[in-house]
Amino acid sequence: MEGNERKTAQGEETGAEAWQRLSAYAYLSAPERLEYVAVMRVFCGTLLADLSVPDLLAKLAGTEGPGATLDAETLTRRLEELVRWGNLLRSTHSVRAASITEYQRSRSRYQLSKLGERVQRDADEVLAGADAAREVSSELLALVDRGLREIAAMAAAPGGADPQQALERISTLFVQFAEFAESVRDFYAYLGQVLARYDLDTAEYQGFKDLLLDYVEAITEDVSFRAPRIAAHLDSIWPHLPALLARIDAHAAGIGALADALPETRVQRSRGRDCADWEGLREWFTVTGGHSSQVDQLRDATLRALQSLLANAKRMLRSASGEMSRRKDLLRLAAWFDAAEPDEAHDLAVAAFGLYGARHLGVAPDPDRSVPAYVSWWTGPVVEVPVALRERGSRAPRGRAAAAEDHSAQKRRLVEQARQQAEARQAAVDELRSASGRFEQVRLSAPAMRLLLELLTTALGNARLHKDAHDFLLEGAQAADADLGIRLTAWRTPGRSTVFKSVDGDLTADDLTVAVDSASRPAVGEASA
Repeated sequence: MEGNERKTAQGEETGAEAWQRLSAYAYLSAPERLEYVAVMRVFCGTLLADLSVPDLLAKLAGTEGPGATLDAETLTRRLEELVRWGNLLRSTHSVRAASITEYQRSRSRYQLSKLGERVQRDADEVLAGADAAREVSSELLALVDRGLREIAAMAAAPGGADPQQALERISTLFVQFAEFAESVRDFYAYLGQVLARYDLDTAEYQGFKDLLLDYVEAITEDVSFRAPRIAAHLDSIWPHLPALLARIDAHAAGIGALADALPETRVQRSRGRDCADWEGLREWFTVTGGHSSQVDQLRDATLRALQSLLANAKRMLRSASGEMSRRKDLLRLAAWFDAAEPDEAHDLAVAAFGLYGARHLGVAPDPDRSVPAYVSWWTGPVVEVPVALRERGSRAPRGRAAAAEDHSAQKRRLVEQARQQAEARQAAVDELRSASGRFEQVRLSAPAMRLLLELLTTALGNARLHKDAHDFLLEGAQAADADLGIRLTAWRTPGRSTVFKSVDGDLTADDLTVAVDSASRPAVGEASA
């Protein structure tokens, strides 16, 4: 009974302590949270300093935000609330004042508690970069490997390790490992937050795909490479660890001596001075007590991230093609049909495929939009009913007719574009006329070459093949554009090749001679007719 009563009392005491510690976070969720944060930042900016209300008002006046507008009475209430929550402590320093008024103003002084400083520091860290992608400090893992190798060599040396050197190595090692482990947790938490999204567009998906395939793979490979070596170093250190820590404590007890002198005082030693710290380090890299190591969990997290990436890829492909797989729905519907009675099956068919009787009335759909007969009314296109017909039951428009849209600017732009094209073709005509008979010596422009090919193609299409006593001849190989005033004539000349040079390339016409001259333009009356 006494043991049970003692356990109950200890549990109640532990619960009360936890409640008091959690109360230190209350100001972060209060309606005036921004004012509380501004006050706490002033206290965190000093070390072992007690501040009065006038001191705080002077410091807050030089800042920006809600804290700069606080008056003395409101600030006093905020400070009292922080004292009640455990973030601040009342100062016990004596006050020196030259007058009663000065004493009344500065008699209440406050200083920061350890718990309040820790809570505000964590809050500032969350506000500074909680949503940012933190880079994994993988280079620290190589330093952890090197440090464990040096500690293992020191512990196995004859006569034992030098306590001062061992203390320096252990302190450095655990600081590096803590930074590495924290960066891994932060990065994978950010990665899980991103992969849980289902609104990634193509650019975001491409960026996260490169991140997973390159960066995460590099981290996992580095950890997988270093983990067996670190585990081997820990196995060699483990038999010498109790003696090594005892020698270090005998050399430099540090604040641990306070725990021996004052048993009721809780002491948090630096990392690496207790066996529990080494057990946590060992559990990170090796399987102990039937639990998987953090290295195995890191591999599993990487695999889940890749699976989430593939799921996002499938979703984007389905949304891009406009099709969704209905296999599961169809199998479920088939099972319902198999277990249904005939009347129930008819109802299922009606509900699933929209096979209703001719009792649905509505506006006729767009005749230019074809809808297959198997499309259900539930998933088919929606017919847009005019607002006038839906609200008044009449299509007759009301009110004043809208003014006709002015297309003069567009007409001017099209006329100008047509004029420029006509000028470009006329320039090509003039160029071909001047180059006729000396195509091998002139390099034509791109528009002129296109016009030449157009006329040559038409001429060869109009030509008739004729055979005389010696060879084949072309008759009627001619093309003309009366609007442009140009005519092209081609005839066959065996043994001669004509080369047309242009900026886009050269064209060689074997056994062919081409001539370009002017063609008579139609008269004005003929053009009008």
